[in-house]
Order: sequence, then C-alpha cells, then structure tokens
Amino acid sequence: MFTRRRALTAALAAPALLPRVAAAQVAWTPDRGLTMIVAFAAGGGTDLAARTIARFMERDLGQPVVVLNRPGAGGEIGFTELARARPDGLTIGFINTPHIVTLPIERRTRFQLSDFTLIGNIVDDPGGLWVMADSPYRTLEDLLAAARARPETIGYGTTGIGSDDHLAMLALERASGAKFLHVPFGGSAQVKQNLLSRAIPVGVMNVAEGVNEMNQGVLRPLAQMGETRWQPLAQVPTLREKGFDVIEGSMRGMAAPAGLPAPVLERLALSVRRTVEHPEFQASAVQQNLPLRFLAPDAYAAELRALQTRYQTLWNAHPWREG
Repeated sequence: MFTRRRALTAALAAPALLPRVAAAQVAWTPDRGLTMIVAFAAGGGTDLAARTIARFMERDLGQPVVVLNRPGAGGEIGFTELARARPDGLTIGFINTPHIVTLPIERRTRFQLSDFTLIGNIVDDPGGLWVMADSPYRTLEDLLAAARARPETIGYGTTGIGSDDHLAMLALERASGAKFLHVPFGGSAQVKQNLLSRAIPVGVMNVAEGVNEMNQGVLRPLAQMGETRWQPLAQVPTLREKGFDVIEGSMRGMAAPAGLPAPVLERLALSVRRTVEHPEFQASAVQQNLPLRFLAPDAYAAELRALQTRYQTLWNAHPWREG
C-alpha cells in the first residue's frame, strides 16, 4: 500500500498528466448541480472522504456537488439508488469494495457491477484490528488466545456482513482457530462509537479510521491487513507478518449509472483525476490519513472485475453467511 502511494506521490510531482489539448476536447459540462450518493452513514471514513472530494470537484466542474447519504443493508440501498439513476452525469456515487461486488454474490440484489460506469478509484484503505488503549488484549496473540479459550464470546464490530472487515475476520478465524462474535453495524462511525463506548471490545475498521484516536492515546491497533505496513502505522505488524495470510481493505472510488455517454465519462474522470492531483487535496488526504491510489476508468473496472472473481471463488468455498 505504502509503495503504491509513494509511487503515486512521485507521479503527481511530475508535470501535469493531462495535456491542455485533451482538456479542450472535452465537450460535456454540467448545467446544474450534481448529487453524490454515499451508501454509508455520515461521519465515517467513506463519508468524510466523499465530502472532501466533492468540494474539489465543485471547483473543477463549476457546479455544486451535494453529498446524499443513503446507508443501510451493507451499502445495498445507496448502490441501488445510484444504479437506477439517470445516466446523465448529474448523479454520481462513491462506491466501496468489497460491498459493490460481494453484495450481489451473497444475495439477490437490485444491482450488479455491470449496472455502473466506473469513473476512477481514489482511496485504497487497508483493514485494521483496533481495541481501546487500556484493553486487556495487548497484542494480537492475547486476543486470539482469549478467543480460543472463550469461543464466540468476544464481540467484534464491522460495517456489515460481507464487508472487508467481516471477510478479514472470517479468514483470520479459519487461519487461527479462534472464534469471535460478529456484531455488524451500518457504518464505520458506528463501529468506532461502540468501541469507544466499550459496547464492543474489538473494532475492525480501516486503518485510516482509527489513526487520530491512536495518536490521542485512546485506541490501540493490534494488526493491520495490508500487503505491507502503511506508513502512519509503521510500528504495527501486518497479519501476514504474524503468520496469517489475510489481506483485506476497502477501495473507494467514483461511479455513475451504466450507460453514461463517453463525453460525460471523460469529463467526470478528468475532474476526479484533477482532484487527486490537486496539492490542496493531497494535503487534505494526509490530514485525513487517506491512503491514495488513483486508477483511471479502464484500470478501475479491470481491478473490480478481478475482485469479483476472487470473492465469487471465496464464496463458493466459504459462504460468509455461514461463517
């Protein structure tokens, strides 16, 4: 993760990636405000990132971009609303993995991945295991030992069944022999709130969502779930380093309904790219601890299709509703 982010930073330091002539060829311009649908509750990492991106896209597009939260059913409500919107460029949405590909695998939904035009990925946030700073579980080994001794009694909060957090814990259970009690919530803000109020002893959240509380001495990470250690948590081992081949996280990017005309996609993709390149946005991303990873439309689509295949294979072997 850090390697990809460092590579992106280096790329952004180079001259502008889109020549002026390309921008001049973009024909579509919105004639009124845009709505950005967020399928998770206000206050969580997805919502905060979306609102930051919306501010910069407003400047670039010359029209307001209003964030509309549509939480519920693990993201299905918001994703369905986005899929059913008119493909005119005026309704866009912030989508997350794995929900955007796992929900249609685990149940009958009113959307499929093919119902979206993918505009660009922006964030790639690894998962993390979090406890209160004064928790009796000082290390990952402490937590796993307790879960083995008292199966299905130690609750862990996630953003829902089939979320990256949930799938990571199911994989950790299979690899470690520990058994936990799953407590799903509607968004990461609720996971954090219930962890801080001690309603649950363990919160499984993306790494960016707990860093501020860690720096304040309130939360402590036991492990992170990226391929490599993320720089702001450089002292925290990955699950792979601990002997568990578990890599999970959440990609967050922009999409629109399927059937978006090519000039509209081109203009929106340009706006997302300009946002990621903007020095003020990069500074905001650092302040919010957002691990950036930009992918253009074709690369983004290819990665999501690969994830879809991976999760379908996982479901065939270990249906997570049975986990």
